[in-house]
Amino acid sequence: MTDGIEVLVVDDEARLADLFAAWLQSDWTVETAYDGEEALAAMADSVEVVLLDRRMPGLSGDAVLERIREQGYDSRVVMVTAVDPDFDIIELGFDDYLVKPVSKDDLLEMVDDVVARSEYEADIQEYYALVSKKALLESEKTDRELATNEEYQDLCDRVDELEARVDERVAEMTTHDEFVGAFQDLQSGE
Repeated sequence: MTDGIEVLVVDDEARLADLFAAWLQSDWTVETAYDGEEALAAMADSVEVVLLDRRMPGLSGDAVLERIREQGYDSRVVMVTAVDPDFDIIELGFDDYLVKPVSKDDLLEMVDDVVARSEYEADIQEYYALVSKKALLESEKTDRELATNEEYQDLCDRVDELEARVDERVAEMTTHDEFVGAFQDLQSGE
């Protein structure tokens, strides 16, 4: 499905970590760690998704998450835990939360979802950076200069391509029940 995406599964229950890894390895490159120290040792810029248990002896999942963020890793972190969420989650820098027991389908869907969100955010950032450059050039150059400049034309093509990708991702996410529910919750909170 997605080549090159690395997933780090962290759980002190080795059988469970290995099971999650087995579920994921047909679609992703998967590493496992069985405690917080191992998780931090396994972290690398290539790790895009971390599935992290909260309650582990020694270094807890919350502490591992904090260190991952302090060390500047841009990984998506999904807490996969038997700990029911409470208000303490507000301050934690994770991207999503799954409460055990977790089905194979739920786990695979969650990883797909956070990877799609990551790609969407990267596209959005690039899109806005390029739109800004395009607007700056349009304010400084004549229409004739713009029309005859190959780099400007390439920029316009890239902006159009990114806009289409962003629109496509939004359409995909709006069909996802959780996204629609979260969006509706945000609207009702206004």
